Amino acid sequence: MPPLSLHVSRGCRGMMRPALSCIRPSAALRHPPRPAISDCILIFVRAPEAGRVKTRLAAEIGAGAALRVYRRLAEHAVAEARAVSASVALRIHFTPADEAPAVRRWLGGGAEYVPQTGGDLGARMHAAFEAAFAAGHRRVVIIGSDLPGLTAGLLRDAFHRLDHHPVVLGPARDGGYYLLGLRQMVPPIFRDIAWSTGEVFAATVERLAALGITPALLPEMADVDVAADLPDGWRAWAREGAEAA
Repeated sequence: MPPLSLHVSRGCRGMMRPALSCIRPSAALRHPPRPAISDCILIFVRAPEAGRVKTRLAAEIGAGAALRVYRRLAEHAVAEARAVSASVALRIHFTPADEAPAVRRWLGGGAEYVPQTGGDLGARMHAAFEAAFAAGHRRVVIIGSDLPGLTAGLLRDAFHRLDHHPVVLGPARDGGYYLLGLRQMVPPIFRDIAWSTGEVFAATVERLAALGITPALLPEMADVDVAADLPDGWRAWAREGAEAA
Protein backbone atom coordinates (compact mmCIF):
# COMPACT_ATOMS: atom_id res chain seq x y z
CA MET A 1 0.00 0.00 0.00
CA PRO A 2 1.49 3.44 -0.90
CA PRO A 3 2.30 5.81 2.00
CA LEU A 4 -0.47 8.16 3.06
CA SER A 5 -0.04 11.54 1.39
CA LEU A 6 -1.57 14.63 3.00
CA HIS A 7 -1.45 18.32 2.14
CA VAL A 8 -1.78 21.27 4.50
CA SER A 9 -3.78 24.19 3.16
CA ARG A 10 -1.68 27.29 2.38
CA GLY A 11 -3.50 29.44 4.95
CA CYS A 12 -2.72 26.98 7.71
CA ARG A 13 1.03 26.69 7.06
CA GLY A 14 3.14 27.92 9.92
CA MET A 15 0.73 26.70 12.56
CA MET A 16 2.45 24.41 15.06
CA ARG A 17 -0.54 22.07 15.06
CA PRO A 18 -2.80 22.70 12.08
CA ALA A 19 -6.46 22.04 12.69
CA LEU A 20 -7.91 18.94 11.11
CA SER A 21 -9.89 21.19 8.77
CA CYS A 22 -6.60 22.44 7.34
CA ILE A 23 -5.42 18.99 6.37
CA ARG A 24 -6.70 17.45 3.16
CA PRO A 25 -5.70 14.28 1.36
CA SER A 26 -3.67 14.43 -1.83
CA ALA A 27 -5.43 14.52 -5.19
CA ALA A 28 -4.55 10.87 -5.73
CA LEU A 29 -6.48 9.91 -2.60
CA ARG A 30 -9.41 12.21 -3.29
CA HIS A 31 -9.72 10.91 -6.86
CA PRO A 32 -8.38 7.34 -6.93
CA PRO A 33 -7.79 5.90 -10.41
CA ARG A 34 -10.70 3.93 -11.76
CA PRO A 35 -9.90 0.24 -12.29
CA ALA A 36 -9.50 -0.73 -15.92
CA ILE A 37 -12.37 -2.75 -17.40
CA SER A 38 -10.87 -5.98 -18.65
CA ASP A 39 -13.44 -6.97 -21.29
CA CYS A 40 -14.72 -4.97 -24.25
CA ILE A 41 -17.27 -5.56 -27.01
CA LEU A 42 -17.01 -3.77 -30.35
CA ILE A 43 -19.97 -3.27 -32.69
CA PHE A 44 -19.88 -1.61 -36.13
CA VAL A 45 -23.01 0.25 -37.21
CA ARG A 46 -24.12 2.68 -39.89
CA ALA A 47 -26.49 5.56 -39.13
CA PRO A 48 -29.99 4.24 -39.96
CA GLU A 49 -31.10 5.71 -43.28
CA ALA A 50 -33.33 4.03 -45.85
CA GLY A 51 -31.42 3.09 -48.97
CA ARG A 52 -28.04 3.17 -47.17
CA VAL A 53 -28.36 0.02 -45.04
CA LYS A 54 -29.02 -3.63 -45.93
CA THR A 55 -29.02 -2.82 -49.63
CA ARG A 56 -29.20 -6.46 -50.78
CA LEU A 57 -32.19 -7.03 -48.53
CA ALA A 58 -33.74 -3.75 -49.66
CA ALA A 59 -33.64 -4.93 -53.28
CA GLU A 60 -36.03 -7.73 -52.28
CA ILE A 61 -38.34 -6.22 -49.65
CA GLY A 62 -37.95 -2.47 -50.14
CA ALA A 63 -35.71 0.15 -48.55
CA GLY A 64 -38.16 1.07 -45.78
CA ALA A 65 -38.71 -2.54 -44.72
CA ALA A 66 -34.96 -3.25 -44.85
CA LEU A 67 -34.37 -0.23 -42.61
CA ARG A 68 -36.80 -1.64 -40.02
CA VAL A 69 -34.96 -4.95 -40.07
CA TYR A 70 -31.58 -3.23 -39.78
CA ARG A 71 -32.66 -1.13 -36.80
CA ARG A 72 -34.15 -4.14 -35.01
CA LEU A 73 -31.02 -6.24 -35.53
CA ALA A 74 -28.60 -3.52 -34.44
CA GLU A 75 -30.68 -2.69 -31.37
CA HIS A 76 -30.75 -6.39 -30.51
CA ALA A 77 -26.95 -6.66 -30.77
CA VAL A 78 -26.45 -3.64 -28.50
CA ALA A 79 -29.01 -4.92 -25.97
CA GLU A 80 -27.37 -8.35 -25.75
CA ALA A 81 -23.92 -6.77 -25.43
CA ARG A 82 -25.14 -4.60 -22.56
CA ALA A 83 -26.68 -7.66 -20.88
CA VAL A 84 -23.37 -9.55 -20.69
CA SER A 85 -22.18 -7.75 -17.55
CA ALA A 86 -22.01 -4.25 -16.12
CA SER A 87 -18.22 -4.68 -16.08
CA VAL A 88 -17.92 -5.13 -19.86
CA ALA A 89 -17.17 -2.01 -21.89
CA LEU A 90 -19.10 -1.35 -25.10
CA ARG A 91 -17.56 0.60 -27.97
CA ILE A 92 -19.85 1.38 -30.93
CA HIS A 93 -17.93 2.26 -34.09
CA PHE A 94 -20.23 4.19 -36.40
CA THR A 95 -20.29 5.69 -39.87
CA PRO A 96 -20.65 8.31 -41.33
CA ALA A 97 -18.38 10.18 -38.94
CA ASP A 98 -20.66 13.23 -38.72
CA GLU A 99 -23.65 11.18 -37.51
CA ALA A 100 -22.54 10.80 -33.90
CA PRO A 101 -25.56 12.65 -32.38
CA ALA A 102 -28.05 10.61 -34.43
CA VAL A 103 -26.41 7.28 -33.61
CA ARG A 104 -26.17 8.13 -29.91
CA ARG A 105 -29.86 9.12 -29.80
CA TRP A 106 -30.71 5.88 -31.54
CA LEU A 107 -28.67 3.43 -29.44
CA GLY A 108 -28.53 5.31 -26.15
CA GLY A 109 -25.95 5.84 -23.43
CA GLY A 110 -23.70 3.43 -21.61
CA ALA A 111 -21.35 3.07 -24.57
CA GLU A 112 -18.40 4.87 -26.10
CA TYR A 113 -19.12 6.10 -29.63
CA VAL A 114 -16.16 6.08 -32.01
CA PRO A 115 -16.15 7.02 -35.71
CA GLN A 116 -14.99 4.20 -37.96
CA THR A 117 -11.64 4.69 -39.62
CA GLY A 118 -11.10 4.53 -43.37
CA GLY A 119 -10.07 1.53 -45.43
CA ASP A 120 -11.65 -1.86 -46.02
CA LEU A 121 -13.36 -3.91 -43.32
CA GLY A 122 -10.08 -5.49 -42.24
CA ALA A 123 -8.40 -2.11 -41.76
CA ARG A 124 -11.36 -0.80 -39.78
CA MET A 125 -11.45 -3.86 -37.52
CA HIS A 126 -7.69 -3.67 -37.00
CA ALA A 127 -7.99 -0.04 -35.92
CA ALA A 128 -10.92 -0.82 -33.58
CA PHE A 129 -9.10 -3.68 -31.85
CA GLU A 130 -5.90 -1.66 -31.60
CA ALA A 131 -7.76 1.24 -29.94
CA ALA A 132 -9.49 -1.10 -27.47
CA PHE A 133 -6.20 -2.71 -26.41
CA ALA A 134 -4.56 0.71 -26.16
CA ALA A 135 -7.40 1.72 -23.80
CA GLY A 136 -6.36 -1.08 -21.45
CA HIS A 137 -8.85 -3.81 -22.32
CA ARG A 138 -7.37 -7.30 -22.21
CA ARG A 139 -10.10 -9.38 -23.88
CA VAL A 140 -11.81 -7.81 -26.87
CA VAL A 141 -14.66 -9.22 -28.96
CA ILE A 142 -16.19 -7.77 -32.12
CA ILE A 143 -19.64 -8.90 -33.23
CA GLY A 144 -21.85 -8.37 -36.24
CA SER A 145 -24.92 -6.16 -35.96
CA ASP A 146 -27.19 -8.44 -38.02
CA LEU A 147 -27.57 -11.55 -35.88
CA PRO A 148 -31.11 -12.54 -34.82
CA GLY A 149 -29.75 -15.46 -32.78
CA LEU A 150 -27.15 -13.51 -30.79
CA THR A 151 -27.41 -13.86 -27.00
CA ALA A 152 -25.60 -12.46 -24.00
CA GLY A 153 -24.83 -16.05 -22.98
CA LEU A 154 -22.95 -16.67 -26.21
CA LEU A 155 -20.90 -13.51 -25.64
CA ARG A 156 -20.07 -14.62 -22.10
CA ASP A 157 -18.93 -17.94 -23.56
CA ALA A 158 -16.66 -16.12 -26.00
CA PHE A 159 -14.95 -14.23 -23.16
CA HIS A 160 -14.62 -17.45 -21.15
CA ARG A 161 -12.93 -19.19 -24.07
CA LEU A 162 -10.48 -16.31 -24.36
CA ASP A 163 -9.16 -17.36 -20.95
CA HIS A 164 -7.83 -20.52 -22.62
CA HIS A 165 -7.35 -19.56 -26.29
CA PRO A 166 -5.72 -16.52 -27.91
CA VAL A 167 -8.44 -16.29 -30.59
CA VAL A 168 -12.15 -17.10 -30.67
CA LEU A 169 -14.19 -17.27 -33.89
CA GLY A 170 -17.91 -17.56 -34.51
CA PRO A 171 -18.46 -19.00 -38.01
CA ALA A 172 -21.36 -17.64 -40.03
CA ARG A 173 -23.38 -19.89 -42.32
CA ASP A 174 -22.50 -17.78 -45.35
CA GLY A 175 -18.77 -18.50 -44.99
CA GLY A 176 -17.80 -15.42 -43.01
CA TYR A 177 -17.63 -15.02 -39.25
CA TYR A 178 -20.00 -13.19 -36.93
CA LEU A 179 -17.63 -12.89 -33.96
CA LEU A 180 -13.89 -12.48 -33.48
CA GLY A 181 -12.31 -12.40 -30.05
CA LEU A 182 -8.66 -11.60 -29.30
CA ARG A 183 -6.35 -11.31 -26.30
CA GLN A 184 -3.77 -9.42 -28.32
CA MET A 185 -3.34 -8.07 -31.82
CA VAL A 186 -2.91 -10.58 -34.67
CA PRO A 187 -2.36 -8.22 -37.64
CA PRO A 188 -2.15 -10.83 -40.47
CA ILE A 189 -5.82 -11.82 -40.07
CA PHE A 190 -6.91 -8.31 -41.03
CA ARG A 191 -4.88 -8.04 -44.26
CA ASP A 192 -5.45 -9.36 -47.77
CA ILE A 193 -8.76 -11.09 -47.03
CA ALA A 194 -11.56 -11.09 -49.61
CA TRP A 195 -14.11 -9.47 -47.31
CA SER A 196 -17.84 -9.97 -47.87
CA THR A 197 -17.27 -13.32 -49.58
CA GLY A 198 -17.85 -16.92 -48.57
CA GLU A 199 -14.12 -17.43 -48.08
CA VAL A 200 -13.56 -15.14 -45.09
CA PHE A 201 -13.80 -17.75 -42.33
CA ALA A 202 -11.66 -20.34 -44.12
CA ALA A 203 -9.03 -17.75 -45.07
CA THR A 204 -8.87 -16.50 -41.48
CA VAL A 205 -8.44 -20.00 -40.04
CA GLU A 206 -5.73 -20.71 -42.62
CA ARG A 207 -3.95 -17.48 -41.71
CA LEU A 208 -4.11 -18.37 -38.02
CA ALA A 209 -2.79 -21.88 -38.70
CA ALA A 210 0.22 -20.37 -40.43
CA LEU A 211 0.90 -18.49 -37.19
CA GLY A 212 0.53 -21.65 -35.10
CA ILE A 213 -2.81 -20.54 -33.62
CA THR A 214 -5.84 -22.80 -33.30
CA PRO A 215 -8.93 -20.69 -32.55
CA ALA A 216 -11.74 -21.71 -30.25
CA LEU A 217 -14.91 -22.05 -32.30
CA LEU A 218 -18.39 -20.98 -31.25
CA PRO A 219 -21.57 -22.50 -32.73
CA GLU A 220 -22.36 -21.59 -36.32
CA MET A 221 -24.94 -18.84 -36.71
CA ALA A 222 -26.85 -17.19 -39.54
CA ASP A 223 -26.65 -13.48 -40.18
CA VAL A 224 -29.12 -11.51 -42.29
CA ASP A 225 -28.07 -10.40 -45.76
CA VAL A 226 -31.03 -11.32 -47.95
CA ALA A 227 -34.73 -12.08 -47.47
CA ALA A 228 -34.13 -15.83 -47.18
CA ASP A 229 -32.10 -15.16 -44.01
CA LEU A 230 -35.00 -13.49 -42.19
CA PRO A 231 -36.58 -15.34 -39.25
CA ASP A 232 -40.16 -16.45 -39.66
CA GLY A 233 -42.58 -13.55 -39.70
CA TRP A 234 -39.99 -10.81 -40.07
CA ARG A 235 -40.67 -10.08 -43.75
CA ALA A 236 -44.36 -9.35 -43.13
CA TRP A 237 -43.58 -7.39 -39.95
CA ALA A 238 -41.02 -5.24 -41.77
CA ARG A 239 -43.28 -4.50 -44.73
CA GLU A 240 -46.30 -3.70 -42.60
CA GLY A 241 -44.31 -1.27 -40.51
CA ALA A 242 -42.75 0.38 -43.54
CA GLU A 243 -46.16 0.89 -45.17
CA ALA A 244 -47.58 2.37 -41.98
CA ALA A 245 -44.67 4.80 -41.57
